[in-house]
Amino acid sequence: MAHRISAILVAAMLPVLGQTGQSFRPEIPKVWDDEAMHAIELPLAARIPVHHMPSEYYYRIPVRPNVKTYPIYVPGKEPQGYWEWLQQQEPQPAFDIASLRTKADWIHAGELIFEAPNSFTSFDDPFTDVRNSKWYEYTGIQGDKNGVVPFYRYVIRRKGTVEVNLDSCAECHTRLMNDGTLLKGAQGNVPFGRIWGYRLANDKRINPKSPAKRISQHFFGAPWIQPDPTAPLSEKTMADFVKHVSSIPPGVNVRQGTSAIYPVQIPDLIGVQDRLYLDHTGLQQHGSIADLMRYDAVNNFIDEVTDYDGFRPTSGPDGKLPDVSRLARQSDQELYALAMFIYSLKPPPDANRVDAVAAKGKKIFEREGCGGCHTPPLYTNNMLTPAPGFKVPEEDRNKYRIMNVSVGTDPLLATKTRRGTGYYKVPSLKGVWYRGPFEHNGSVAALEDWFDPRRLRDDYVPTGYRGYAVQTRAIKGHEFGLKLMPEDKRALIAFLKTL
Repeated sequence: MAHRISAILVAAMLPVLGQTGQSFRPEIPKVWDDEAMHAIELPLAARIPVHHMPSEYYYRIPVRPNVKTYPIYVPGKEPQGYWEWLQQQEPQPAFDIASLRTKADWIHAGELIFEAPNSFTSFDDPFTDVRNSKWYEYTGIQGDKNGVVPFYRYVIRRKGTVEVNLDSCAECHTRLMNDGTLLKGAQGNVPFGRIWGYRLANDKRINPKSPAKRISQHFFGAPWIQPDPTAPLSEKTMADFVKHVSSIPPGVNVRQGTSAIYPVQIPDLIGVQDRLYLDHTGLQQHGSIADLMRYDAVNNFIDEVTDYDGFRPTSGPDGKLPDVSRLARQSDQELYALAMFIYSLKPPPDANRVDAVAAKGKKIFEREGCGGCHTPPLYTNNMLTPAPGFKVPEEDRNKYRIMNVSVGTDPLLATKTRRGTGYYKVPSLKGVWYRGPFEHNGSVAALEDWFDPRRLRDDYVPTGYRGYAVQTRAIKGHEFGLKLMPEDKRALIAFLKTL
């Protein structure tokens, strides 16, 4: 079945394939197709109606300027004269769509879009105070082996004004490896919690004693879920909110539509072309490159324009769609190039060797039936597993790939957020050697912690994300492998690190 699924996806992306040096003229899918946009998304757990903006409105939104970006250096690593040189630069386009001739051209353009800004801040904004050593001390951000900041870039839209890109794909999906190299598309290790905490703590307009409810509702509100899932944190002060988000570890994100209390592990995009569901909760189906393009387009606008049964997270009191002039989008051609780049991503060379211990671990993997969910060669069966307490509607069984078994992991992300479908997708195990933290909330830092039976106890201290006002808590569910003998467990982990 796994081979057949992969073949289906390859067939769906045939326009992308071809020899790198050959002329390449792709047929660009229409991204915002009303019928397709409705069909690809799973219903939410509460089964409320969700409406995206109509295509007529979407295509009136201006296309975002395509501007060149420049490296940011950590303090002490910036080349002499670099800052002065930046201030003399004229705005330049990153690339010209009309000049793309080959598949390699399109992939390179997609890489530039991957790094391109969706919004902009000044370099001394508390969110991206990238020339201030205190920002680095608070956030823990380090440079790569060349001293370059991994997650942000300078942007010049007007000569003499240097800005910082914000909300790029690279911001979430870039990983700084232990050897100082960067891995694009991987589960990022940007310290979002610390970055957000620094911004809120240093914004002079924010009173630390003011209530946190407004910011909680803006990013995480889901009024159809009662009691309010943003409580109790939303009932505290901004100082309490800052303290909590600053405790969220790198690799975990308080993403819009999730929760500051139930944040989400940042996913790995390497190999995403073989995944049939996107988001930890399987919110969107993925059967073609057009679907990946739509996923990116939706997430550019999910706060401003998505109607959740009459609730728009950032709309004014009238609840109407904002004027299109307030928004910006990427062109269909740019989204296609971005998707091509993401599909082209490859894992780094794996330093973990397939030795006798790992070979033993492979046999244990097979003996314990791990392949039932984590089916080779993709090491996922590309199915959904119900969250504990969620009753699967019969109509879902005929539309989606749903397992009959719940693995018992914490259900709150899947049932108490506006991205919650009632399901979790079965993750792939490929690349676990360079990823972490693990579990949909990033509750454990390493595979060794995941296979530690002590995590089921209420006095367990999570090695990843702990939770709001939590010192100890059980990390329940997925008890497979916890009862293995220590030597078998070590062998299984050694095997998993070779995938």
